[in-house]
Amino acid sequence: MRLVCLVLLAACAASPPVRRFAAMDTAAVTKVIEDQAAAWNRGDLAGYMDGYAKTDALVFTSGGKVRTGWQEAFQHYQKRYATDPGAMGHLVFGITRVDAVGADAAVVLGTWKLTESEHPGEGVFTLVFERRPEGWRIVHDHTSSLAP
Repeated sequence: MRLVCLVLLAACAASPPVRRFAAMDTAAVTKVIEDQAAAWNRGDLAGYMDGYAKTDALVFTSGGKVRTGWQEAFQHYQKRYATDPGAMGHLVFGITRVDAVGADAAVVLGTWKLTESEHPGEGVFTLVFERRPEGWRIVHDHTSSLAP
């Protein structure tokens, strides 16, 4: 009996700790969004795209269109802004809430506002984040604009 207890105790001790979504994860997700806004505001499109997972599985929905894959999303932004990074304007994000979806994913609801641009606007977004080897990254972005 004592041997069984020792074996069970050893097995439990060898188990990896259970990972949970914690306050530091909320802070890390928020930082990704803050870093994206900072990159946008300095005209750094590649830096802005660093917040997205570099995967063909990325889903980006805006303007009534669904784009699939990091490269397609990047090309969309390049086509619209790359000729004049100064025309990107000033982007502000507001985070309404960050909800954990298990230990390795989160859904973020927020607002965006773009000023000082040829394409000003504002609206809401829902982002799905995934914990990846390179850190927290967006794997699904649904952005909507308010009617003009």
